Amino acid sequence: MTDILRLSSALADRYRIERELGAGGMATVYLAHDLKHDRKVALKVLRPELAAVIGAERFLSEIKTTANLQHPHILPLFDSGSADSFLYYVMPFVEGETLRGKLQRERQLGVDESVRLIRDVADALDYAHRHGVIHRDIKPENILVHDGRPVVADFGIALAVSTAGKGRMTETGLSLGTPHYMSPEQATADRDLSARSDIYSLACVLYEMLAGDPPHTGPSPQAILMRILTDTPRPVSETRSTVPPHVVAALAKALEKLPADRFESAKAFGEALVTEGFTYSTRATMRGAQPAAAPTHVGARVGRRAAIAGWSVATVALVVAAFGWLRPQPTLPLTRLDLFTGALAPGTADIAISPDGKLLAAGGTLGAEQAIYLRRLDGDPEFRKLPGTETGSFPSFSPDNEWIVFRRVSDRSLVKVSVSGGGVTTIVPAGALDPYLPHWGTDDQIVFSGPTGLHRVAAAGGAPVPMPKVGGTTPFVLPDGTGVISGAGGNVSIYDFASDSATVLVQNARHAIYVETGHLLYVAEDAGLFAVTVDLAKRRVTGAPVRVLNRVAASTLARGYSVSRT
Repeated sequence: MTDILRLSSALADRYRIERELGAGGMATVYLAHDLKHDRKVALKVLRPELAAVIGAERFLSEIKTTANLQHPHILPLFDSGSADSFLYYVMPFVEGETLRGKLQRERQLGVDESVRLIRDVADALDYAHRHGVIHRDIKPENILVHDGRPVVADFGIALAVSTAGKGRMTETGLSLGTPHYMSPEQATADRDLSARSDIYSLACVLYEMLAGDPPHTGPSPQAILMRILTDTPRPVSETRSTVPPHVVAALAKALEKLPADRFESAKAFGEALVTEGFTYSTRATMRGAQPAAAPTHVGARVGRRAAIAGWSVATVALVVAAFGWLRPQPTLPLTRLDLFTGALAPGTADIAISPDGKLLAAGGTLGAEQAIYLRRLDGDPEFRKLPGTETGSFPSFSPDNEWIVFRRVSDRSLVKVSVSGGGVTTIVPAGALDPYLPHWGTDDQIVFSGPTGLHRVAAAGGAPVPMPKVGGTTPFVLPDGTGVISGAGGNVSIYDFASDSATVLVQNARHAIYVETGHLLYVAEDAGLFAVTVDLAKRRVTGAPVRVLNRVAASTLARGYSVSRT
């Protein structure tokens, strides 16, 4: 029996399903007739794999919050429930069209009309934010236009799904939010989103209404997310000179990468759009920035809403400049390289530089093929597929530069392959460990993370050994092989193999590695990369931290930087 027949049968006493209206990333929407109230309704059904992860009880409990929102520009929630394993919710069927349909027909809207529509949506957002609800998926598809007035749909549904899923969304392969309209903090999978994330998304919608395209575009979702994290959108006045200066300024402020630099409320954004005297000067971009002053304490609070620069910029700057920053005298000259990825769309995994500094490896997609791609730093600027690494991600080089260990997504195994190509060797077979983010730290030791915790395994393969006393997602084997550095519970700790014990090195930090100058590198507050001297023998920090780079991701799964021995 097809899904629609099963659904129709399960809801036959309440709704008569007439036809499918459309399908999106989270749900399929049907036009249905409410038998009890004799009215047309829009009935949305969550995708089966999403419903299976969430569970009916959690979803129905969380969605109650959104049912209490009452605002003229918010589409109300009529009903929700579970039927024959389907999770569904019911909203009014609105005659008219979505803003997406209007944009597809007209591409660009009038300035006055655009500002009026967005102000009404901002008013709805402000109301919801004051009631503790963040939309999380503002986009033209979720804004209905009826008789010239906007109504926001699916309000809080993304919150209900993400909260009910309890962090298990990765099991479905789904992402909450649409890439073109994601805020930087949402693009880096930050769960603790604020109202300012919705403001950013709403600004993206207004930008598209005026310019004809969103502020960030690209050939793939990964490319779009990377540009959200790294690029500053062109002022909308460059493509449309008739947009008033105060609207241009309001958009620039609302599209700031750091949440704290945006408007404090959706209401303030709406007011700025109609205040002719409103002005705003954007902050300096990363290109001309100098390293900030060193913090006065070890490990400031990790900023989960920090502004993030893409790993491509941060990695290369660190590759060539790190030891110049760490050594007092003499310093190496600072050289910045353009790591242009071309048609390669990198994933969210680490980019890795070989220990000798000659190769870069990145997991990503080129055309339609996900694999590990290599690029030489001493000549050929192109990333080329490493044979045998199909569906590969999370690459890590061996200490001798000759091998790469990576996660094979197709069967969730851990395998290694020679950098010169050839057959792959399985290190950890498919199974419950589901290894990711490996680090090949010594000739014979590899550590990796996974849903069951951290493990270490011999480079030749064998039975993985669990490390239950230390957690985290980015483990790093010490050069002497005596332990592993990892971040868990917001702190960076060192786990000693011999004593089977963990010691906290830096509080409120993550994504740490040890470099042979005697420094611990880690990511902390305001998206900064810091270095601090550490005594490995005594397992303790011995100096004050120094900022190495600005704007390195604190809230992403992967480190966002890599260091070679050179």
